[in-house]
Amino acid sequence: MTILQALNAYYGRMAERGEVEAPGFSREKISFVIELSEDGEPLAVLDLREAKGKKAVPRLLGVPAAVKRTAGIQPNLFWDKTAYVLGRTAGEGKRTALEHAAFKARHLELVAGSNDAGLKALGRFLEAWDPARFDAGPFTPEMLDANVVFRLKGELGFLHERPAAKALLAGPPAAGEAQVSCLVTGQKAAPQRLHPSIKGVDGAQSSGAALVSFNLDAFTSYGKEQGDNAPTSQEAAFRYGEALNRLLDRAAAGNRIKIGDATVVFWADASGVGEASAAAAEEVIFSLFEPPSDEAEAAKVRDALTLLAKGRPTADAFPKVEPGTRFHVLGLAPNAARLSVRFWLTDDFSAFVERLAEHHAHLSIEPVPWRTPPSIQRLLVKTTALQEKFDNIPPSLAGELARAVLSGTPYPRSWLAATIGRLRAGDDPGSGWHAAAIKAVLARDKAVRRRARGKDGAGPEPTYDTQIPEDPPVSLDRENPSEAYQLGRLFAAMETAQYLALGRVNATIRDRYFGAASATPASVFPLLLRGVQNHLGKLRKERKGGWLEREIEEITNRLPGHLPRALKLEAQGRFVLGYYHQRRGQSAAPAAAAEIEAIAAAADTNGED
Repeated sequence: MTILQALNAYYGRMAERGEVEAPGFSREKISFVIELSEDGEPLAVLDLREAKGKKAVPRLLGVPAAVKRTAGIQPNLFWDKTAYVLGRTAGEGKRTALEHAAFKARHLELVAGSNDAGLKALGRFLEAWDPARFDAGPFTPEMLDANVVFRLKGELGFLHERPAAKALLAGPPAAGEAQVSCLVTGQKAAPQRLHPSIKGVDGAQSSGAALVSFNLDAFTSYGKEQGDNAPTSQEAAFRYGEALNRLLDRAAAGNRIKIGDATVVFWADASGVGEASAAAAEEVIFSLFEPPSDEAEAAKVRDALTLLAKGRPTADAFPKVEPGTRFHVLGLAPNAARLSVRFWLTDDFSAFVERLAEHHAHLSIEPVPWRTPPSIQRLLVKTTALQEKFDNIPPSLAGELARAVLSGTPYPRSWLAATIGRLRAGDDPGSGWHAAAIKAVLARDKAVRRRARGKDGAGPEPTYDTQIPEDPPVSLDRENPSEAYQLGRLFAAMETAQYLALGRVNATIRDRYFGAASATPASVFPLLLRGVQNHLGKLRKERKGGWLEREIEEITNRLPGHLPRALKLEAQGRFVLGYYHQRRGQSAAPAAAAEIEAIAAAADTNGED
């Protein structure tokens, strides 16, 4: 199923719930309503805005669909900003007079001959209106540049909601209008020349951007213009545009998340399974994408992931979702006046859930550095973003990682490179976030290769970590055969020796040598090994650190006689993993924990940082 077909179907589901506008209408931000007498006299201006904190924000109302102002002056019907409706704007307004004239002429032509009291009142208002009249009551300066609608005195509905107005909006069918086979529905209908503007994608134009457009010759073929290049009926274009805009609405964020520069929306197909199953599926996916901060709710997510990790069916973990429920995920990114599709994935609900569960299983590490399972966005900001700012997440990496998580393919190698790059730049390798990300990349690669080879016994060659056949360990693995892993353990042990011997210092060996030690061990470890002997000698005199000396000896006995000149990127990842496991696991023994805590307490007593 294509993106537009899935959105077209979702519109039907929302229409059944009464959550979308009818064809020809859209939800727009409206701030004020001008109340007219039957003679067209403006009697009052009512503020429709809603309080949000200390601000008053426009209300979203269903109005005749907004025109797409790609160029020139085009008024909306029965509503618009004050420049069009009243001929007044807060700015310089070079085109304000022309905009108002266009609004006036279009509506006078539209309502001419109508016997409806409301439409006649609008016509009389526009015929008599002078923009200078805005300086008197009931108009106020805060109306300028806001969107306004009309209503007749004594009525609650707006002019555009009157049956006569709706009949005018529908209009007679155009004589001789060409009929095409719609690519979305397959039915014969009039084509949509300009596709709807899509709003709500972070970073895109606030006025909306195009998901489908043909604004350059390079995008056209066979001499066709604009929408004729991919014929879509007017109704289908409206339906998919309305559905996508509603999914992207920040006020209804249950189907919308942010991953890097990509705005991701997702929804279930209710056909064949019912609304309850589809809604439950969306709730589950959202909780797996964005695990709740509430401890009780987070525990439910962890329990469900645990069941799936044990191989239990999806129905056992999520009984409210009917088997066979289809699910769609769409990632969009800004691209000037257009939108880029970062990814489009459609599959069975159980397939997505199992892949998300596998993702969290590959991230598992001990000790766990988080309280609740992390979202993709949080993972990226913790492991790849400078100063842990969301704006610093590498743009393309977010989409690549999300696609890998949802499709079960290997994680992007750029995630591994960016994570190790942040450690070289000074991020703390003991936080656990970087180690978990690295462990996930290595574990996923092993799992994908194992699945590929399991089909016929001869799958593709390894893509990343070709030397070590074992999966990366979850917790401290003293017998791990990876030389890089053991070097990471040794570095952590030497850092601990420095800490026990000298206490807190301005620059530890981690601050000075971590990046070089993980990349070029042969050039750094001889220097570090000489230094650690001095630290161990000091500890012997103080009758401390015996456990640590035995730990270092145990690690060095597992290393070959010569150190590698350089480690590949994947081996550097195993170095980080060994460092984290050793640093967190070595203090498990009571004697080790007591000595480390005593040094920390002494440092705090002396007022050290």
